[in-house]
Amino acid sequence: MKLIATDLDGTLLNERGEVSEENAQAIKKAVSKGIKFVVATGRSYDAANKPLQDAGLSCPIICLNGANTYDSKKTLIRSVPMDNAVCQKILTTCEDAGMYIEIFTNQGGYSVSREYFMEVLVDIIKSINSDATEEDVRAYAEQRFQNEHVQFIDHFEPVLANPDVEIYKFLSFSFHKEVLKEVSDKLSAEDGVVITSSGHINLEFNHPDAQKGIALEMLANSMGISMEDVMALGDNFNDKSMLERAGRGVAMENAPEAIKTVCRYTTKSNDENGVAHAIEEMLKEMIIS
Repeated sequence: MKLIATDLDGTLLNERGEVSEENAQAIKKAVSKGIKFVVATGRSYDAANKPLQDAGLSCPIICLNGANTYDSKKTLIRSVPMDNAVCQKILTTCEDAGMYIEIFTNQGGYSVSREYFMEVLVDIIKSINSDATEEDVRAYAEQRFQNEHVQFIDHFEPVLANPDVEIYKFLSFSFHKEVLKEVSDKLSAEDGVVITSSGHINLEFNHPDAQKGIALEMLANSMGISMEDVMALGDNFNDKSMLERAGRGVAMENAPEAIKTVCRYTTKSNDENGVAHAIEEMLKEMIIS
């Protein structure tokens, strides 16, 4: 293997949203052996970079599911915005279904309801970590406001109407499975959009060329690396495209079965230093071979 690519939430990050010391050391060990390291996430650049910096890691970042790619010097090297007409249809469909919506653009993230945003985050975090207190959850939610730089506005229409705004991703939430299915079914045949998910209560909408697998392959090629020599790690459906393309796809133990079935390998969960375990296993095999 010549390149390691990992998702963040549910993969490299533990349930506290941090890179564990074990994961950080394993990554640094691989890098010291000449293996490249890349992050591929649904997060925006700033929200992705912060936990990496905290762990002393610097690397290229594929963010917003592949809509933006930044090199290790924080320079934007690839950008894939969505068509405005498609954005309008996504917005209308999600609003009609009563979903909570975030829009990520070249000018930051936007939402129309801070209160609903907080309720959604509280429910998400409690579903992941049932031991978390209400105070802890709300503190984490407030931190996400800061990390993602979400701006709260009265209406989304001015964002879509602004010619200087490039829209990269829609993120929508509902706690009702039937709503998620209905919206996905309505928009799945729409040209100019690909629908994925990073959790059981959300849908993510991007341009069809803004997928982690496509962005990762382009970045690897620019480094002179074949996808056969890439190990990719992930835990959810927005990781599927890169897990399928990579020579060594690794699903987290906490991943859905549908993700595990597309991978040749499974590692420990994100709260058990699964990334470190997968890297150590890969390095051992390289020594043997």
